[in-house]
Amino acid sequence: MKICSTLNFTLPTVTLLLLISFSALGQSRETFKVRLSPTPIDAVTKNTITGSGSLTAILTGTKLTVTGAFEGMRSPATDIHIQRGAKGIRGPAIFDLQISKSTRGEVTGSVELTPSQVEDLKNGRLYVQINSERAPAPDGNLWGWLLR
Repeated sequence: MKICSTLNFTLPTVTLLLLISFSALGQSRETFKVRLSPTPIDAVTKNTITGSGSLTAILTGTKLTVTGAFEGMRSPATDIHIQRGAKGIRGPAIFDLQISKSTRGEVTGSVELTPSQVEDLKNGRLYVQINSERAPAPDGNLWGWLLR
């Protein structure tokens, strides 16, 4: 049985299109914010670790899209990672994002999370870390946790 003769859609085709549309609408979107601030500073790193920034991360299903900006670093950024660790505790890098290789610039990127990584995100166990050229900053220059 044809539903629309002009477009030649059949009932199974229309049903499939409706299911796809409703499943896309059913994906929840959650927003997470990041305030980037200097990593812990000591007497050796107080003159090299500077800067600030902010990011927004949108979780749609299992896809996390990150955008934002940073500024005020004393040496150019080299890379940026999403890392896993309890709030305030360092952990391993699990994803790379794109960053302007400068003392100020933009951050972008999208990653697909596993179900356990989505759970880590929702429980405040994921953070972003920006590393820079100038040593000594072996543990990063800026960092901030992904929080609702």
